[in-house]
Amino acid sequence: MTQAAQTVPAWRLAGDWFDMCKCDIPCPCSFAQPPTTGDCEGVLVWHIREGTYGDVRLDGLNTVMLGSFVGNIWGEHTDSYAALIFDERADDRQREALQMIFSGQAGSWPAQLVAAAAFEVRGMDFAPVEVGIDEDLATWRVSVPGRLEARAEALTGPTTPDGARVQSTNLPGCETGPGQVATWGRATSDRADAFGFAWNRSGKSSKTITFDWTGPA
Repeated sequence: MTQAAQTVPAWRLAGDWFDMCKCDIPCPCSFAQPPTTGDCEGVLVWHIREGTYGDVRLDGLNTVMLGSFVGNIWGEHTDSYAALIFDERADDRQREALQMIFSGQAGSWPAQLVAAAAFEVRGMDFAPVEVGIDEDLATWRVSVPGRLEARAEALTGPTTPDGARVQSTNLPGCETGPGQVATWGRATSDRADAFGFAWNRSGKSSKTITFDWTGPA
């Protein structure tokens, strides 16, 4: 039994993840390839639809990460930096649970992702985090007032049937773990200024992917 399994209660998070980054569409990182320009930076968002950490409910809470790195995040890479913003609506027990899970200390897929990315954390805070994801996946968006605003629209084109989504399965670099479906989009806005991260762009890659994790194993 791992140390996490000995000290961490049973937990589960299920919901929706999305990102906006500086890569061209589609982001090569999801295919376990180096970023378009050799380095990447962007915002990553987790919206918890259903969540428990022991007897602590986490339904409806959000977590945001700003990150950057050089090279292939799934292989050789350097200069990996991140900062985390947790939903300020969380009470003390919920805050502890979120920090345990997203730091990788509670095991499961987040622990594998943290180990692979090897981010140096620049900072962490609690703030208002507003997340919107259309039920039909037409758009998704995030806002942390004074720090970041980003929105994306589902990718479409002349041969895409009305209402259909451009999706991928079995991604070799799926950010939420094996067995999930990615829906591809285009960022219509992507602005950030926090923890030393700063950008303002549009038209680059975005995607939303479901997640369903159980721990601590």
